[in-house]
Amino acid sequence: MYKLGIDVGGTNTDAVLIDEHLKVVADIKYPTSGDVYEGILGAVRKVLAVSGVDKSQIRQAMLGTTQCTNAIVERKHLAPFGVLRIGAPASRGILPMVDWAEDLKAFCAGSTIVGGGFEYDGKELAPFDREAAAAFFREMGEKGVKSIAISCVFSTVRSDHEQEAASLCREILGEDVHISISSEIGSMGLIERENATILNAALWKVAERFTEGFAQSLADEGITQADVYLSQNDGTLMTMEHARRYPILTVACGPTNSIRGASYLSRLQNAIVIDVGGTTTDLGVIQNGFPRESSVAVTIGGVRTNFRMPDVLSIGLGGGSIVRQRPDGTVTVGPDSVGYEITKKAKVFGGDVLTATDIAVRLGMVELGDPSLVADVPEDLAKAALAAIRTLVEDAIDAMKVSSGDSEVILVGGGSIVLPEDLAGASTVVKPEHFGCANAIGSAISKVSGTYEALINYDELPREQALAQAKEAAIALAEDAGAVRETVEIIEVEDVPLAYYPGNTNRVKVKAAGDLRGA
Repeated sequence: MYKLGIDVGGTNTDAVLIDEHLKVVADIKYPTSGDVYEGILGAVRKVLAVSGVDKSQIRQAMLGTTQCTNAIVERKHLAPFGVLRIGAPASRGILPMVDWAEDLKAFCAGSTIVGGGFEYDGKELAPFDREAAAAFFREMGEKGVKSIAISCVFSTVRSDHEQEAASLCREILGEDVHISISSEIGSMGLIERENATILNAALWKVAERFTEGFAQSLADEGITQADVYLSQNDGTLMTMEHARRYPILTVACGPTNSIRGASYLSRLQNAIVIDVGGTTTDLGVIQNGFPRESSVAVTIGGVRTNFRMPDVLSIGLGGGSIVRQRPDGTVTVGPDSVGYEITKKAKVFGGDVLTATDIAVRLGMVELGDPSLVADVPEDLAKAALAAIRTLVEDAIDAMKVSSGDSEVILVGGGSIVLPEDLAGASTVVKPEHFGCANAIGSAISKVSGTYEALINYDELPREQALAQAKEAAIALAEDAGAVRETVEIIEVEDVPLAYYPGNTNRVKVKAAGDLRGA
């Protein structure tokens, strides 16, 4: 039995085959295509050809991707959306997307704040203004908008108004409208939760592209015996349908898979992982073999969000990052990239765009393409570009550390060839075997999870008993999702007192994860 792991980056699509003993049988890279499908198909074909594995023996296929992250960072392929906030008059002081960059705000076709919402104790703040909401939905329909983000004051306590608004939206815009509901995505904190919901609404086209591309490529290659999963940002797996509905949950799956893949390849349990792709560089931290989770609001492409994610820092640096020299002589690298067109546009491949990869070749850091094509690049410019790259990465390392001491660093990702291996803040820099496909490896060894969440009154059910029941319920959900019960572990427990609720009420959330059941 084999597992097929695929990672779709902005530049390359990585594929890896792993046997039942988690040994890497084959790993390859293939250029990502504009429609995603061709890149996945090419990667699947190539890894099958290299490995010689019988297709019928591939029983599990997992996809991880940075497509959503890249779309937000680069402001590409995002869908127009409308934003409905339920919270007038209480929340009019801060408008939706108030601190967003203008180029990202431009994708918003319209926003409004209507009456409704709840107090902190669940009491209705104001009645839901159906007429105002309906008028807004009709306006969005006239503009051809197919994605709506709905948020509400204290919807994590009561989601009644959000659900009513979603039903009204479907009545007016049809069943095929894409609706993102904040109570299903984020946690407490209106603005950050709303921001995550809006990003989810903007990403539906991106999600549709990579999920359909993955499914079609497997079918076309005759891989019909495999259960198909997608990686999400906590390092576990979800179904294709779930990914289409909540694409925001895939945002950090690339770096999360890299963290897990890097730990597996290097055998290090505590380190900073630097995953360099063609478009972005993602930094994460391994703590005792697991990704460190963020305890604060997470910024994605300049937008503050509050759903649970691994502590990941993304910067606009990759192998395809464009290098420019300003009139004053200063040199910049990124954040824009030639992406999957690097083999056409980079100078070492016969193109006319100077990229970070060209700089690495010019300075003799890697043998790639035709070095003679970058011989005319001034050495001073190349060194200045490398200095800019070094500064970007070293600043990011410093931001990820929790102490002043140096940390072990693991370099993975195909784009890591552009980084020097003597970095300030790093005690040692490790680049393990199969470093270029760490994402795909992390995807292939991912676990499956189950999450149980409920409001529990400890006056009615003692805390220890309640937590024990919640843990058992989470384990059962993970098992139902395909996990081997004996391997399931509790990976997250939240127990939050709700002082404004009657009695001794707490919000309990438990997540469990285990190894996928073999076919």
